[in-house]
Amino acid sequence: MADPFGPKQASAAGIVRPPAHAGSFYPADPEALRRLVDALLRESARSAAWAGPSGTRAGGDQAGVEPPLGLLVPHAGLVYSGRVAAAGWRALLANPPAAIVLVGTNHYVSGLDGIAVWPAGSWTCPLGAVPVEAGLAARIVALGPPFAADSAAHAAEHSLEVQLPFLAGDPTVTPIVPLLASFRSRAEAETAGGHLGHLLSDERASGRRLTVAVSSDLVHYPPAEAAERADRELLEAVVDLDGAALERRDAAWRRAGVPGLVCGLCGLDAVLFTLAALRAMGATGGSILATATSADVPFGDPRRTVGYGAVAFD
Repeated sequence: MADPFGPKQASAAGIVRPPAHAGSFYPADPEALRRLVDALLRESARSAAWAGPSGTRAGGDQAGVEPPLGLLVPHAGLVYSGRVAAAGWRALLANPPAAIVLVGTNHYVSGLDGIAVWPAGSWTCPLGAVPVEAGLAARIVALGPPFAADSAAHAAEHSLEVQLPFLAGDPTVTPIVPLLASFRSRAEAETAGGHLGHLLSDERASGRRLTVAVSSDLVHYPPAEAAERADRELLEAVVDLDGAALERRDAAWRRAGVPGLVCGLCGLDAVLFTLAALRAMGATGGSILATATSADVPFGDPRRTVGYGAVAFD
């Protein structure tokens, strides 16, 4: 696939990824986007109430509390899934880590096998730029296959771009390392995730607070009631860090004959990879921060829905 940024930019240390979905998944106007993000964060603050496995987390901003080891956040248009995503980012950015490894769902690149790592530079959205932590990206690429530097794979992807308004809009902009995941099997995803997790665990042992955040929506296109039931079952496996159970439940729901249902998680590969990384980092479980479906917004269609969940892992 040709690199849309051109060979000179793609080989430079200062690659800038421009927004590909401003004006569709979120407002292109900076003021409108700022108002939307602020409203989503306020709404998530009103409804936030959670406790991690350690019992130390609950709702509001908490200076001095360690950021979660990991997050699951959705990636639909912000008017649909933004409140759920905001709950996840609030939990993290109340006391941000040194860097966030962002794991995206591959929607557009056929033939991608493994992890495409964005190596350096920055990602931009209407609220500003988010820098890429080039040193950490290089250490991830140095793990070898299936990790590879590949900016072209990210060009059209929305699953990580829709997280940028929360990150660029935060007063302290936390560096990121964008990864895009696609695997042929759970075994391959979990092996690669284990390698990443051990690297991040070593980084954390040296004193660097790092978080891995994965972007995936949940069940796709059944009626709302079925979506809520499927999402509950899938999230049970997610919070247990149980990739095998998650894969089984995803397959069972796809075989169940529910009208309209095509998948349990659109980012199953990315989530399996991330759960394995979190296990290698020492995570013991997750806490559900928020759930919703596309039918929960006034203009949503309850006959054809997508599910969203935010989970924090410790």
